[in-house]
Amino acid sequence: MAKLTKRIHFLVATIVSLGMIFSGIGSPAIAAQETTMNLAPNAKSAVLLDATTGTVLYAKNEHAKLPIASVTKVATMLLIMEAIDRGQVKLTDPIRASEHAASMGGSQIFLQPGEQMTLRDMLKGIALASANDAAVAVAEHISGSEQAFVDMMNAKTKSMHLQDTHFVNTNGLPVKDHFSSAYDVAQLSRELLKHISITSFTGTYSDYLRKSSTHPFWLVNTNKLVRFYSGMDGLKTGFTADAKYCLAASAKRNHFRVIAVVLGEPSSKVRNAEVTSMMNFAFSHYDVREIYHEGQTIAMVPVSRGEFQAVGVAPKRSVGVLINKIDHKESGSLVTELTPVAAPIKKGQVIGHIRLIHQAQVIDSIPVVSTIDVARVSLFEMIGRTMKRMFLLGATR
Repeated sequence: MAKLTKRIHFLVATIVSLGMIFSGIGSPAIAAQETTMNLAPNAKSAVLLDATTGTVLYAKNEHAKLPIASVTKVATMLLIMEAIDRGQVKLTDPIRASEHAASMGGSQIFLQPGEQMTLRDMLKGIALASANDAAVAVAEHISGSEQAFVDMMNAKTKSMHLQDTHFVNTNGLPVKDHFSSAYDVAQLSRELLKHISITSFTGTYSDYLRKSSTHPFWLVNTNKLVRFYSGMDGLKTGFTADAKYCLAASAKRNHFRVIAVVLGEPSSKVRNAEVTSMMNFAFSHYDVREIYHEGQTIAMVPVSRGEFQAVGVAPKRSVGVLINKIDHKESGSLVTELTPVAAPIKKGQVIGHIRLIHQAQVIDSIPVVSTIDVARVSLFEMIGRTMKRMFLLGATR
C-alpha cells in the first residue's frame, strides 16, 4: 500500500528562461526590456499578461488602488460561473428581480420588481449591457442577499492572495471603499477565463432580451473592440466620473490568449486605442507553445481495486510555455506530478497537477484529471486476477 501513495514525477520539459524574475504563484515575471516602456501613457494603471502562464508582459502602476466602475463585474461573473460549475444554479434557472435589484441606476436592462428572466438572459445583460440591476438580481438569487454575495467576492480575492481589492457592491456603482488595481483585475480576469464558456457572453457583440415580448430589448456590447479587434472576446468595460474609462480585455489568436487591463483612461477612444496597442505588442512579440491541449491524455496512472488497472489523465486546461518571438527563447519548465489512486474514480477527478516552474518557484499549477469513470471491483475479482497472473507466470516458465 505504501507504493500507492508515492507520487510519480515526470519531467516534461526543461526550458531556457527569458531572464525574468518570479516571486511565486500570483507574482509573474516582468521582462526587464518592457519595464521602461509606456504602452498605455494615458492610463492611471495598466497590466498586460499572458493568460496561459500568467506572465506579466507590461505593467504601469499595477498595484495602485483605484475605482474600477463596472469592471467589478469581472468578479461578479466569476462567482456566477463558479456557482454554475458546482451545480448550485443552471443557466435555465428563472431569476426574479427584487425591488432592490430593480432600483439600481446607471447601466441597466430595466428590470421590473418581480420580473423573471433566466440566468442565461441575466448574464447577457451583465456581460453585454453592464446591467447593474441584473448583477444584483443574480447575486441575491445565489447568496440570498447582495451583501452576502459581496462577502463571497472579497473572500475570493483573499483566497487568490490579491492585496489591492475591496468590494462593497456587485456592480461597481460609486461607493466609498470600493476599489481594485489593474494587477488584481488581470488576475480575476484570468481566473474567470478558466470558465471559458463565459466568452460566449462577453464575446457577443449584440443580442436581444425579451425578444418574444411586445417590448424586445436590444443589447450592444459596451466593449466595441469585440467587433473591431481580431480575436477579442471579452471581458468588461467600466465608467464612472471617478473611475474614468476602464477596460479588462481579452483576445486569443491560435493558442495565445492575452489579457489587458487599463484603469483611469480619459476617454473610451483613448482607452480602446491603448488596449489595442498593448494587444498588438503582445501578439507581435510573444506566442505560446502549447505542450498539452485541454482534455489530451498525457499518461496512464495505476489504479488499485478498479475495473481497469490504469486510468488515462488529462490537463483540465491547456498547458504551454511563453515564447519570445525576438530571441526565440522559452520560459519555465513543466513538471507533472501524478498520484496512483484507488477505485472508484469519477471522470474529472483530480489525480495530479502540471506545474510551471521558473527559478525553483511554481508560477502556475494546472489540475490533471481522470478521463473516465473507473468502478471498484470486488475482493473475489481481485483474487481471481491474482490467480490468473500466477497461472500465466507459471505457464511461461
